Amino acid sequence: MIQPIDLRALAAGTQQGYSNRVLTSVNDHDVHLSVMDAPYFWHRHPDSDETFYVVEGALAVDFDDGTVDLHAGQLLTVPAGVRHRTRPLGARSVNLTVEKTRATTVECAAPPHWPREP
Repeated sequence: MIQPIDLRALAAGTQQGYSNRVLTSVNDHDVHLSVMDAPYFWHRHPDSDETFYVVEGALAVDFDDGTVDLHAGQLLTVPAGVRHRTRPLGARSVNLTVEKTRATTVECAAPPHWPREP
């Protein structure tokens, strides 16, 4: 029988650090549960859009030209190829992330004008 996934229980099991695990696959995309208490590195996905849905806390998505702050219940899609990084606003954020299965992640340098720390 098909069983539900308990996001709250999974998120509660990650107390510190960064966790990014695939929860399920839908057609040719994976749905990840991401729990973070520190910034992720600057990167881009040349072959996949990336969608973030904030479940708990708040998430900043930094771009070359500024930042979009997302709060619980908000969703944002980053188009393929766009350099970005994510970081929690506050102590921690819990997010669902959707991207193509086996999407390529390319680490990038921060934009030259971007401060080292938020």
